[in-house]
Amino acid sequence: MSFAEKCNVIFARSTAHYHTMDDVNAELKNPYEFKTIEYYLFLKNWIDAIQWHLEDIIRNPAIKPEEAVLIKRRIDRSNQDRTDLVELIDSFFLEEYAGVVPSPDATINTESPAWAIDRLSILALKIYHMEQEAGREDADPVHREACAQKLAVLLEQKKDLSTAIDQLLDDIGAGRKYMKVYKQMKMYNDPALNPVLYGNKSK
Repeated sequence: MSFAEKCNVIFARSTAHYHTMDDVNAELKNPYEFKTIEYYLFLKNWIDAIQWHLEDIIRNPAIKPEEAVLIKRRIDRSNQDRTDLVELIDSFFLEEYAGVVPSPDATINTESPAWAIDRLSILALKIYHMEQEAGREDADPVHREACAQKLAVLLEQKKDLSTAIDQLLDDIGAGRKYMKVYKQMKMYNDPALNPVLYGNKSK
């Protein structure tokens, strides 16, 4: 099984597990051994699934403003958790390929392996929900057909992205490409970098 295939299996499992409860406050029950790459991949998709549904909830036009503020702050924390986890997964690849000597003409990719895997995780959620919409019995045939066409595109995208991830990992392993990971350095969550936050300290 290729690495991308492993990701797809784990992401599908996590997505299905979340939807047995369909509750943004559900307790995570990660079936994989702690601190393994499988554990982190499952956790990655779980975070994405929770955030997906928080984004749905906050768009409810009838939501109370105070509830919306709490959810927005929860989404901000989730975004930070997601970024931290992507960087942790990249550290796995850095260690995995630490002994590889890049060839003199090796090139760098536009994104790291983990950020491509991040997109694959989101894609798993898009596919799950588009499948639900394509099969909705209370929706009209036009809606279901439109969603079926979108689903076909998403499945093709999953195939292409999976292939690209495996090719990237093969290239890194063979020294044809090399990894260079930059921390995201998000500023809005940092009290020392967000002027609204550090400005309030003097008030």
